[in-house]
Amino acid sequence: MNARLERKLRIYAAIMTAGVIAGVIFSLANGRSSPAQLIESAAYGLQICIAIGGIELFVLDGTLRARLTSLPFTANLLVRSTVYAVIISVIQVMQLGDLLVGGTRDPSLQSFLSGFIYSAVVAVVMNLGFGIANIIGPRTLLNFITGRYHYPVEENRFVLFVDIAGSTGLAERLGGLGIHRFLDRTFRLMTLAVVDTHGEVHDYVGDEIIVTWPEELGAVECRPLRCFMAMRGALAEAAGQFEREFGAAPTIRGSLHFGKVIIGEIGDVKRAIVFNGDVMNTAARLEEASRQVDGGFIASRPAMERFNSAPPFALRDLGQLPIRGRADGIDVLGIDAPLVKPA
Repeated sequence: MNARLERKLRIYAAIMTAGVIAGVIFSLANGRSSPAQLIESAAYGLQICIAIGGIELFVLDGTLRARLTSLPFTANLLVRSTVYAVIISVIQVMQLGDLLVGGTRDPSLQSFLSGFIYSAVVAVVMNLGFGIANIIGPRTLLNFITGRYHYPVEENRFVLFVDIAGSTGLAERLGGLGIHRFLDRTFRLMTLAVVDTHGEVHDYVGDEIIVTWPEELGAVECRPLRCFMAMRGALAEAAGQFEREFGAAPTIRGSLHFGKVIIGEIGDVKRAIVFNGDVMNTAARLEEASRQVDGGFIASRPAMERFNSAPPFALRDLGQLPIRGRADGIDVLGIDAPLVKPA
């Protein structure tokens, strides 16, 4: 199954489960505790979340995603909330929950308002959650909520650094606003490959994107390597559009390393989940070295030895590479293909 579709279906299932739970809570809070009443309220919650979840995941976050993400956060939230309100109103007015389970319909205004207000509050909270997840990343939000990294932990991780080649010269030619739009468009295309390979965007640093995988996810089918090549493929397909709009198409270089990473929350006024350790420093140094290598990509041998299958493309042994800040070097491999220079 397509990784993007699989991810959406998991979220969809979670939304529907939350709808059923919210419906049961509403029923109990209003003193409606008989099995029939609980089933009726659960049916309302399920119907509302099936409709809202489907519209959210496959329309608002699907065909309309590009338009909505171009809006400011508040405007985006208002558009989504309006859509939610319409869906809830239709279901409440038609009393579809009662029809589904064969319950007694209550046409009173009070019944409509209480159900609508509760459903709207739950929907807005969910909408706000979607918005925050879109800003900081769904996995980061989940990790904050669960407190997974409230205390620092050590994990084995693949770390992929990807740099946009020639961005300094482009910045001089395009100006601050132009290079920002260029980078935003480029990163949006690149992150699709991250989702497809079950990766996690750790950070954007200037013209770089840092992607990580826990060992058990990254080792499958050489996902970090496939991610990098998928990024290149997506940018190559969009090259014509970039040329027309910016006068240049993006090309990328990258590095991959593997090892123990210290992960934990840090800060007070603005909390963040940060990655520290020699793996991060070495991956950054390898990315710098990739600028001097044909193919524009370097993978450390420790990373290559962790994969459970053969690489999806040819690699060549580059020997031992000296790393600034380390007494010893590191064995590395490169892509057996030249890097296409930016226009």
